[in-house]
Amino acid sequence: MSDLDTKQIERMDGVFRAQKAAFEAERHRSYKDRLRDIDAIGALTSKHGDAIKDAAAADFGVRSRCETQLTEVTYMTTAAKHTRRHLWNWMQKKKVSIPGNLAPGKAYIRREPKGVAGIISPWNYPFQLAFSPILAALASGCRIMLKPSELTPNMSELMRNMLAEEFDETHIAVLLGGPAVGEAFTKMPFDHLLYTGSTHVGRIVAKAAAENLTPVTLELGGKSPVIVDQGFKAESAAASLTFGKFMNAGQTCIAPDYVLAPADQTRPIAEAIIAKVETSYPDWATDEDYTAIVSDRHYDRLNAMIEEARAGGAEVLQAKGGDPGNARKIPPTVVLNPPEDSKLMQEEIFGPILPILAHDGLDDAMKRVNAKDRPLALYVYSKNKKTARRVLEGTISGGAVVNNTMLHYSVEDLPFGGVGASGNGAYHGEAGFETFTHARSVFEAPVWHPSRLIAPPYGKLFDMIANK
Repeated sequence: MSDLDTKQIERMDGVFRAQKAAFEAERHRSYKDRLRDIDAIGALTSKHGDAIKDAAAADFGVRSRCETQLTEVTYMTTAAKHTRRHLWNWMQKKKVSIPGNLAPGKAYIRREPKGVAGIISPWNYPFQLAFSPILAALASGCRIMLKPSELTPNMSELMRNMLAEEFDETHIAVLLGGPAVGEAFTKMPFDHLLYTGSTHVGRIVAKAAAENLTPVTLELGGKSPVIVDQGFKAESAAASLTFGKFMNAGQTCIAPDYVLAPADQTRPIAEAIIAKVETSYPDWATDEDYTAIVSDRHYDRLNAMIEEARAGGAEVLQAKGGDPGNARKIPPTVVLNPPEDSKLMQEEIFGPILPILAHDGLDDAMKRVNAKDRPLALYVYSKNKKTARRVLEGTISGGAVVNNTMLHYSVEDLPFGGVGASGNGAYHGEAGFETFTHARSVFEAPVWHPSRLIAPPYGKLFDMIANK
């Protein structure tokens, strides 16, 4: 364990107790103060936009500045504006009707902040996937402890410094460090814990949180499938598949993970994707808009996947390009018909490799999707709306998009989350506000209420009321 890890673990309990005390002193942060918190997140993001892009590029080796702007900076400023616009309505108590035999009285739901929230953020979108749940927790009136990924140290350090400009550590604290810090973090008795990352680690996080009965939101991953209907043009599918798969070099939790297409369409789709890639990235090896793999371990893992599939008889198509030098870049890759028992088909890929396999009709495609763990996202391409909806009705996934990829993520009014092995709980927009608040049920009765008549000794009046 490093000296940094030791120091962070030693101060973790003190930070938690300080935040607990601050929350007890201000359990119901005002609407005005929450607005100020939300505005601070938006302003910090805009102010440090260039630094965010610089930090991402330094951590990845090569990270598209345009993609960082789109998926991290612009995403967060837009989310902050959306939260600001809707916060007042989210904070209002929600009246509910009462049965006649409970009148007079009124019932309603109060959304109350849970307390101190723990957030564990990943490396693939290191800014957005830290600041987005922070925004939701601030809107909810919570205090926050953040543990960012050790794989993106430049971004982690930047976020700590940014947040320190506007927030005291009793409000938002950042705990840096490696796996030992992360392990200790999961064992803290948070009032809510949100984890974004792999399914494997998600299970570990859930077990650790269970010791404290800490409620958890798990934003995981999985193999998000694409189902292509008969007659859908290969070139049309390829355009959005290329963007969705190769943005951030496939290091996206909702990136298309494999494609199921009619047998006569598998090769045309594969070739159309490669053609589109070579237009989008004329030379992936030197193109600054084509992102590198985040670490040597992930780089080696992805190359091993390709070679295993090749050795198993799959056809591998790769975009043309020069020498990437020391950059951890893998060419945009399409793999036709990899073996079902290969790692490409058994594990989440999380890289710029797209398997394409033949299906024997939509029923076959849905059966194969349903045989795997529930995916975080599902994509269906069809010219027929009824057919697309049939696929939606016949499958289960965290989210879905028809005739495109990933766009559901950018709709703040849509809850974002998984199901089964791809996660539980959701956030974004009002769903994020609900995640970090408790729905407190309240019934207000007058000083004297007819319910007092329903008491022992039970008799005819009880029968008359109870048997209505």
